[in-house]
Amino acid sequence: MIVSVSKKLLFLAVLSASFAACTNDQASNQKTAAKTETTPAAATAADDEDAPAAAQAPEIVFVNSDTLLNNYQYFKDVKARLEAKGKRMETDLRTKANSFQREVEQYRQAAAGMGQEQRAATEQRLAQKEQQLAAQQQSSGNQLAKDESDEMRKIYEKVEAQLKKISQEKGYKMVLTYTRGNSAILYGDASLDITNDAVKALNEEYKTSKNTKK
Repeated sequence: MIVSVSKKLLFLAVLSASFAACTNDQASNQKTAAKTETTPAAATAADDEDAPAAAQAPEIVFVNSDTLLNNYQYFKDVKARLEAKGKRMETDLRTKANSFQREVEQYRQAAAGMGQEQRAATEQRLAQKEQQLAAQQQSSGNQLAKDESDEMRKIYEKVEAQLKKISQEKGYKMVLTYTRGNSAILYGDASLDITNDAVKALNEEYKTSKNTKK
């Protein structure tokens, strides 16, 4: 019953958050129109000047989900917190289940010496206790699932916001996600990998938010 935030959920969150439109079409159109109005010589010079910049700022980049998972401190803290909560719930349920099992065993040993009404009352009480334990187990599982879902939503929002910010600053039009063995990207040049930038930005934002809360 111990809960852990799955890599698959983070991968889906990063995958959903990875696509960001990062350029202004109107500004792009204005830039194109301005180039059209320049003289051919000026346009050629401008194109030559823009060529190195375009090479330095690719439009499509990617992040490695596994690396992001292993290095995003907020995610690691969330995982540890949920696992600790799951262990506390599991310990509580195990203690109550062991106590219930002892009561059942005591009843079996004493049942022969009980009257019919006493046996019926004891069996009813034990049945109700068993139902309560089952209900608590179900409730604990549902609560942990909800907590994980809520935390993954927060992680999605943080990753999405940082990728959009980075893309706007660098001029990226699309950010893809890559994870070994489960990705549409079979190969990506290392120069297109912005995972470290994303992790650095996310951890800095998380560190700042923690300091603010103190």
